[in-house]
Amino acid sequence: MQCQPKLEQGTLLKRYKRFLADVRLADGSEITIHCPNTGSMRACLAEGSPCWFSTSDNPKRKYPNTWEIATTPAGHLAGVNTGRANALVAEAIEQGVIAELQGYPQLKTEVRYGEERSRIDIFLSGREGEPDCYVEVKNVTLWEEGGQGLFPDSVSTRGTKHLRELALMVEQGQRAVLLFCVQHSGIETVSPAVEIDPEYANTLREVAAKGVEVYAYQADLSAEEIVLRRPLPVVI
Repeated sequence: MQCQPKLEQGTLLKRYKRFLADVRLADGSEITIHCPNTGSMRACLAEGSPCWFSTSDNPKRKYPNTWEIATTPAGHLAGVNTGRANALVAEAIEQGVIAELQGYPQLKTEVRYGEERSRIDIFLSGREGEPDCYVEVKNVTLWEEGGQGLFPDSVSTRGTKHLRELALMVEQGQRAVLLFCVQHSGIETVSPAVEIDPEYANTLREVAAKGVEVYAYQADLSAEEIVLRRPLPVVI
């Protein structure tokens, strides 16, 4: 995903009211930008560190700038715009990066499915003689010492519901995939965050045993582009 124009850099002053952050620019002026992340952003926030943001040309937006990349307390880069994760994965599928999801002529997004009124992030179909594939995407930025990435970073009843929906697709003879989109330069493996959300972790183990496939791919992050590049091990 090319950043056109390239992301602008500032210094993070603080995040507050969940969706806002104050940033100091190179000329010393300060602006308020939109924070597109509903999670706790644990281990992502380091006040006084470099951050990068995009700018919208939509005149109706109260805050035209959107926070995209943070510098973590450990000095890593983290992509904090969770809204980019689905597009990053779709792009990686189309470019052949995600080997496990190749060979489907059709890719659709936000398709309604399941029994709990969910929408699947990516729906793959059209592979002759093969079942359709339902792909749920989760953005991972929670890092622990040693390179372990964890999901979720706060209790996620919605995430647990999505796992149940994926398991139902497998029961119906379809293919179901949970794909962790890792927007963090320091993560080396991905696991469920047992201490934060034990129900999610237990449900993930259960659905994986039933046939839900689980993969993780890591992005390279810069002011010029954010692109999924490589698979990471998933330890359930």
